[in-house]
Amino acid sequence: MKILHTSDWHLGHRLLEQSQLEEQTLFLDWLIDYIDVHGIDLLLLSGDLFDVGVPSTQAQKLYYDFLIRLHGTCCKEVIITGGNHDAPGTVNAPKELLNALSIRVVGKASGSIDEEIFTVTVGDEQVIVAAVPYLRDQDIRRAVAAESSEEIVNRYKTALVNHFREAAACCEAKKREGTTVIAMGHLFAIGGCTSESEQSIYVGNLGDIGADDFPAVFDYVALGHLHRTQQVGGKEYIRYSGSPYPLSFSEAGQEKNIIELETGESLTITNRTVPAFRQIVQIAGSVAECKAQLSLLAAGTHSLIPWAEVILKNREEAITGYKEIQDYAKELALELLKVTVLEERRYDHLQSLVDQAQQIKTLNPTEVFRLKCKEQQIDLHTQPEMLDAFNEILQSVIEKE
Repeated sequence: MKILHTSDWHLGHRLLEQSQLEEQTLFLDWLIDYIDVHGIDLLLLSGDLFDVGVPSTQAQKLYYDFLIRLHGTCCKEVIITGGNHDAPGTVNAPKELLNALSIRVVGKASGSIDEEIFTVTVGDEQVIVAAVPYLRDQDIRRAVAAESSEEIVNRYKTALVNHFREAAACCEAKKREGTTVIAMGHLFAIGGCTSESEQSIYVGNLGDIGADDFPAVFDYVALGHLHRTQQVGGKEYIRYSGSPYPLSFSEAGQEKNIIELETGESLTITNRTVPAFRQIVQIAGSVAECKAQLSLLAAGTHSLIPWAEVILKNREEAITGYKEIQDYAKELALELLKVTVLEERRYDHLQSLVDQAQQIKTLNPTEVFRLKCKEQQIDLHTQPEMLDAFNEILQSVIEKE
């Protein structure tokens, strides 16, 4: 049986206010062709299918059009779990309708672990999938009055690990000899490498579990949340597929992947490179060096207009260089989305954003909070409960939106 693991599509995402609809459409077109050509039997999507809880009609159309087209391919089984960016109601709303197309969705944890366990049979091969969605604190942890931040962390982490153990026990009871067992999850696993586009998964360190916390019954763990393709804790069978296209300039130049699995006498795991549908680059140097690199980028052949970020290394050039670069880029076949000075990336406090004319919208909320705490001389290392409280509020706002 051939299986594809992907995650973090973030349909509807905008990079510095620029819509990524074009590259998302091209990726889904490519994915349909890949699935058909390579005979994929089962597709796993491990969370964050949308960028926001209430996605635009455009983003939803992209998603449902893909699922309809997928049903016409060789891939007859699809399992989709909700991520921290997905509203459970949005994912689960068409559940019964999608079931008729052999598309299983799990938007949130329910009262019964059986609802997260699916058996897929192709020919004489069987795969059992524990489709664990993003686990919200209120879904799995019983609140206790007057808990400290450390107690909250420990209780949630225990509940998280126990949820995977319960799912593993259910899979163990259902499996037969030779059955491949796969777990899906959307969380931060210790040892994973982040990029600028990922928000804190939950309160402080909540949800940070290690490779050894996943039960041994799982032959493969298909993770979502981190946008770089990577193994966890040196375990080849525990992997993040990563996002299939860059979602921030920190991901510029990264190879993007989907992960292909093939069952048999042993499970083979292979990264498959996703084409770069739009070139997204970071350029650094003096004004002259950056102009030369921009010209070189614009002179290439591109299916989509390239997007660039320029980082000026010489502070002395900052005042005149910013406008010079902007004016120069207007004549080129590219979009210059951001110009900064290298020293600006080492902020002392929020005032530096104003002093250097840095647009605050390029920072995520957690970065702004950290800067404000530094300005107010609040040490988050000695007072981690401050960051915990902020992230809890932020997560609540995201879910309401």
